[in-house]
Amino acid sequence: MSISLMWSDWVSLFVHFVSLSLLAVGGAITVAPDIHRYLVEEQRWLSNAQFSSSIALAQGAPGPNVMFIALMGWNVGLNAAGGINAGSSALASALLGVFVTMFGIMLPSATLTFVATQWAHKNREMRAIKAFKAGMAPIVMALLIATGWLLTGQHDNPSLEWPLWAVTAVTTLVVWRTRTHLLILLTAGAVLGTLGVI
Repeated sequence: MSISLMWSDWVSLFVHFVSLSLLAVGGAITVAPDIHRYLVEEQRWLSNAQFSSSIALAQGAPGPNVMFIALMGWNVGLNAAGGINAGSSALASALLGVFVTMFGIMLPSATLTFVATQWAHKNREMRAIKAFKAGMAPIVMALLIATGWLLTGQHDNPSLEWPLWAVTAVTTLVVWRTRTHLLILLTAGAVLGTLGVI
């Protein structure tokens, strides 16, 4: 995929990730639906496959959850340079994409978290602080469900999606009702994918 980005586009990308940073309650993965809307549907800077594989690779790899943002920035940068075969300019553009997206997503939330955590810790017995913590739980759950919905429906033929929906439903029930470790479920999903079931 090859795209053309001006400096104003890089600034827009940065500003968008700054704004998402303040919405990412519960982690960066909760804003994946809006990242998809912006990068894939509106700007067309990423393909559906690049979006999905960025999340899958980052979730499967050890390390922080937010690494999928770096992969998306990397892919936007590669696409802006004309692909991996563009040589050193592709590497420079990809690294710029990583910097723009990661700095945008990390700076506001890290600063706000640092300041707010210190304040909330000093005032943890206040009724408003307890109410805020209780009220955030459903918001985080809704954002995670929206992300799961988006990632589950990334296929072109809905009539062939029923195995994926079945695995999603079973996995949701297992996570909800048991203490099964998530790596076991990820391994089971990888095996089902390798066998062509999903």
